[in-house]
Amino acid sequence: MSEHRDRHGHYGVHDEHGAHDEHAGYQAYAEYDEHADYQERTEYQEHTEYAEVDAAAGDAGGAEEPEAARRPASRRVWQLALGGVVVGLLAAGGYGAYNVVSAVTSGSRGDGDHREYTAATTSAPQEPPTAEQAEAVAKDFLAAWGRGDLTAAAALTDRQDSARSALSSFREALKPRSLTLTGTGPAPSGTPSEPRLGFRVKAELEETAGAWEYDGVLGVVRASDGTAVVRWSPAVIHPHLDPGETVGIRPLPNPVVKPTDRNGKPLDAFPSLRTVLPEIRPADGATAVTGQAVVILDGTGKPPEQLFVLAPPSAPEIRLTLDADLQQAAEEAVKQQSAGGKPASLVAVQPSTGHILAMAYSSKDQFNRAVGGGQAPGSTMKVITAAALLEAGVRPDTVVPCKETTNSPRLWHNDEPGNFPGYTLTDDFTHSCNTGFIDKGLEKLQLGTVPSVARDQFGLGLEWHIGIGSRDATIPVPKNKDEAAATYIGQGQIQVNSLLMASVAATVQSGTFRQPVLREDAKRVTAPGKLPPGVARDLRAMMAETATQGTARAPMSGLTGQIGAKTGTVEAGAGRNTNSWFIAYRGDLAVAAEVEGGGHGNSAAGVAAAQVLRAGGKG
Repeated sequence: MSEHRDRHGHYGVHDEHGAHDEHAGYQAYAEYDEHADYQERTEYQEHTEYAEVDAAAGDAGGAEEPEAARRPASRRVWQLALGGVVVGLLAAGGYGAYNVVSAVTSGSRGDGDHREYTAATTSAPQEPPTAEQAEAVAKDFLAAWGRGDLTAAAALTDRQDSARSALSSFREALKPRSLTLTGTGPAPSGTPSEPRLGFRVKAELEETAGAWEYDGVLGVVRASDGTAVVRWSPAVIHPHLDPGETVGIRPLPNPVVKPTDRNGKPLDAFPSLRTVLPEIRPADGATAVTGQAVVILDGTGKPPEQLFVLAPPSAPEIRLTLDADLQQAAEEAVKQQSAGGKPASLVAVQPSTGHILAMAYSSKDQFNRAVGGGQAPGSTMKVITAAALLEAGVRPDTVVPCKETTNSPRLWHNDEPGNFPGYTLTDDFTHSCNTGFIDKGLEKLQLGTVPSVARDQFGLGLEWHIGIGSRDATIPVPKNKDEAAATYIGQGQIQVNSLLMASVAATVQSGTFRQPVLREDAKRVTAPGKLPPGVARDLRAMMAETATQGTARAPMSGLTGQIGAKTGTVEAGAGRNTNSWFIAYRGDLAVAAEVEGGGHGNSAAGVAAAQVLRAGGKG
């Protein structure tokens, strides 16, 4: 019998009668020149130096051929016996080279040859893998990969070294506790020449309780030995992987602290808080937690593509005292009253806690004038002057005439013309009579009395810590009667802002100064003194009458519950509109607003403040 392969690469065994047996009891591979006829045998006989091959060939073929011809070196046949399997290869040919390398090395590198083994397809046409073959090799590949036998998995691909290296890198980078790969059937991207199959990856990783799951696809081709193998590419590991890229675990950037309101609602959308929120820092000892993610790395330094978050980053929760709903009302109120470019601001405070519930402002340079500005407060300062007069023995019903003008020796006048000799202190307060406050102040108070009451009982002039940068009040001690007269009616060198004056209204409502704060952990200052309860009661009565019968009645109209208010109108210089100020409270909500060039206190600022009080609910 003799061994033969036809022109299509099929192997078989022939007996001496030429019959073709394709079912021999062993598998043999041989390469013969297609012209291996009798003439070649005769030519071969002339080369007696290869006699030893004759015996080997006879042993391998299972039959002795003593008369076998010897062919020259260019035509000779090398036959190797490997564990009972006989392999033949033409030394000068190349047709069966993969078969020999595959059988001898099983895909490993040969002596001195460090090029990657590739299971190339044969030059002869071959049928593509059948669906059954593709499914079988895919199943075996996924099983080997899943159980961690990466050598076995790589051996089922057409680029074994690359596959083994990539699969090993994937395992070393992620160190999965378990890896489950499940076939999902034929993929739509498959072609008749290259079937493609989908699979589902489920990786359980140490860094997370949840599993990373994703879908993959692999293609199957036929190798030169006729076997079906997985066509290797990095995309087999993950569909987003390209050549030169790897999968790894990297830390995520520390999250940006995003404070919320007191109920956990976001605050990012409010225009007035754009300069406030970046100032907020985590409390002492609180740190951000760095997260981790599975990412794609390409070695170029560009931001990695994130595939799966192992541990999300977290930042310390920071809840501000702000109320998002009230903040929205404050933003709208300021926007309406600052139309035309007028600078304005508004602050709302909770008297019972000192919590700042809203702050809004409008300025050309985005300066937060609500807490950082400094302007004279006008007649809203009469709340503190009235407290000083009450403490000096003046009663609410004490007659304090409201003259049309008075001198300190500087000439002073009122917004409301006329003489009102029968006005009481309450009347002067309700109708905002400048001359009555100046005359009674110069009569009853020392030059430093009002600044002292402002500091010791209302906290104005102390160093506040609200949670962000803010400006403290400036209420200097007057040097003479003219400066004292200006102080009594909120003019001169006094510098305050909406935050400070909202606190004045809150102190009257509650009877106690509580330094306003934007966050609970702010280090508050306490006033060295306290507003006497009787004085606080009288001030509330005077502010209530102002809200219902006095200069504040128009904007406060319709508001119910415990209400009180005080208007302020500040001269801004020749040819300029007066600045509008307004402070008020309704129940446990106190508000101060100012509009530069806004006119009388009960117009622009009063409308804005009342709008927020209405939004705050019942008093």
